[in-house]
Amino acid sequence: MDVDLEGIIQCIKQGDENGVQIQLQEFNKEYAQCFFYDAEERDRRKQRKLDEFRKNKVRDYIDSDSDCDEDDQEDQGLILRQNLAVVLMRFIRTEVKCHLLRVSLRTLRILSRDKKVLGPLVTDSALLTLAKLAGLSTTEASDDPSDPDSDFYDNIIASLAEAKVLHCRTDQDEGEANDQNKEGSDEDAKSDISIANSGDLDSIGGCGSYRPSINEMHSSGIHHKVLERGRKDRRESKMDGEEVQEGVLSGEEAQRKEAMKVLCNVVYNSTWAQERFSALRLMCGLTERLSSNVSGSAPSSVRFYELRLMFLITALRRELSTQLQQEGGVSIFTAALESCLEVEWKEQYECVLDPAAPPISLEASQCIIEILKILFNITYSTHRQEPSEDDAALYRHLVAILRLCLLKKCLLPDDMDELQGHTVNLLSALPLQCLDVLLVVPLQPNSDQCKGVNMDCVHALMLFMERRLEGDKMKEKLTPVLNLLTESCRGHRETRHYIRKHILPPLRDASHKPEEGSTVKSRLIRLMTHVDTDLKHCAADLIFVLCKENVSRFIKYTGYGNAAGLLATRGLLGGQGSRIFSSDAQYSSDSDSDTEEYRQVRDRINPVTGRVEVEQPDPMEGMTEEEKEEEAKRLFMLFNKLSRENIIQPMGVDPEGRLVPMLESLTEEGKAGLEDDGEAEEGEKN
Repeated sequence: MDVDLEGIIQCIKQGDENGVQIQLQEFNKEYAQCFFYDAEERDRRKQRKLDEFRKNKVRDYIDSDSDCDEDDQEDQGLILRQNLAVVLMRFIRTEVKCHLLRVSLRTLRILSRDKKVLGPLVTDSALLTLAKLAGLSTTEASDDPSDPDSDFYDNIIASLAEAKVLHCRTDQDEGEANDQNKEGSDEDAKSDISIANSGDLDSIGGCGSYRPSINEMHSSGIHHKVLERGRKDRRESKMDGEEVQEGVLSGEEAQRKEAMKVLCNVVYNSTWAQERFSALRLMCGLTERLSSNVSGSAPSSVRFYELRLMFLITALRRELSTQLQQEGGVSIFTAALESCLEVEWKEQYECVLDPAAPPISLEASQCIIEILKILFNITYSTHRQEPSEDDAALYRHLVAILRLCLLKKCLLPDDMDELQGHTVNLLSALPLQCLDVLLVVPLQPNSDQCKGVNMDCVHALMLFMERRLEGDKMKEKLTPVLNLLTESCRGHRETRHYIRKHILPPLRDASHKPEEGSTVKSRLIRLMTHVDTDLKHCAADLIFVLCKENVSRFIKYTGYGNAAGLLATRGLLGGQGSRIFSSDAQYSSDSDSDTEEYRQVRDRINPVTGRVEVEQPDPMEGMTEEEKEEEAKRLFMLFNKLSRENIIQPMGVDPEGRLVPMLESLTEEGKAGLEDDGEAEEGEKN
């Protein structure tokens, strides 16, 4: 649908608020779940279509006149949306009734998805206006000291009229030219011609006098929608979204919610808005707002978007996340997390976990997830730092609450998986010595335990890791939990013993390769040869730590072929049975006893593949000693030739256990021998 911008302006000038509301509601209903794309995205879509046509060889791809029409219509729609944003930003600064204000803010929220329409929304006055409506600031936004409202709207209407005249003349001139050029053609060919629209398509800037020229597409019967349907937000009500349920949100709260959504879009899409967010002291207002609502009764939906805005600003502006941490952000959001979970304390670092308690609601889980993301943004650099006594107490208090996030249930399984994922991310960012709070909880009758230590959280982490092993995007989803389990195994021997019992049980069947099968061990070993370097190192590190960083034991469980990558990285290729401990590793001195089944086949296991191989016939059987010597010499010559032509590069292990080119590890006499063999080979050819 086209935006009847002139009709909206006329209704505003005449004070017809009902007319403005009806037209804006129609726009909002049409585009409620749509997202705008700029010209770069349009070009990418065209390139994908071109590649698809060439791949399938359906037909040769030619930019048709209809493509030009679509591009022109898209540009026309962009100019209309820019002007609509200008008009609405001026309109909401006036005394607008509550319901109409919400409808206008909803329209601005839809428009703010388009980066090219952000100009009127990122000025200081616009940001202050939106912040005041969202309850983040009390500063009055100064209006533009230019024309009065009537002149301002008249200028836009005049631009619309000029654009219409220019557009009609251009269409008429191009139509006459096409008629002259196409004389003698049949009528069917004429009907296929699409007349490209032209005209002044200057866009609107972020400041200055707004007097654009706009080409309306009223003459065309085809309305090309340049929006893409998006997934509906699960946080929204089941209603259409155009109306607010009475009794759920008051008018002022619904207004704050819509203004907060607009600010989220603007901050996400505009670097300039991110910079001005701090300069206008909106960061302080948002922090104060969240601090005051820690124990209050603010509606969950309004509070969610306050938290979402804080997450965006701390994720996009690292200096602001540092500033928030220095101003006590960890304490503020730990208290907010405690409030959302309705925590009841049993001991200093022990929360009450009632198995019969109802699951976490949808609204609460979404707020908790945003708080966890904010806390990660402001604590991500503390993992390797030695915390002070006060900070350590604060982090332990937080970890005790995170234990509930791991063990409590949510209404929806997807919410629980997402909640546990962000909990793992935050735990991996906190100092390792503060994570002992997860294990100091007394044992319960149904608790998992190892040597008298509560392993409920460790068990939950293992189950979470197993679920992530089955999904996609494994690097983003798996590396945090793998790193967390690895560091926990290094720091707590009970954790290592418990996890090893479940992942690396004693070997019994050696008839299959270690990476074959559906067990957790097999899937982790498969990851050790993954194409992604970070992921394979994380998986190998966990297995290596479970083997107490013992090389021979590591090879025994994984096979030398799978283990070679980590051993080469750590310089352990030549260190059979060697062990290198980390400074914080806590390994017991117990031995790895073999099972009776493994001892029976141990001598027949191939150390490279890690399994018992089928005996192969001897390829040199029946050959004399002279024939064997000639065959060995021939093979040596072939390898030498491949090496000299840089097809392969023979490698060796230096005294430090690292891979180096073999020539570097040979003596001068050995190098001379290789050169003589090469010359001899060339002489035989000649």
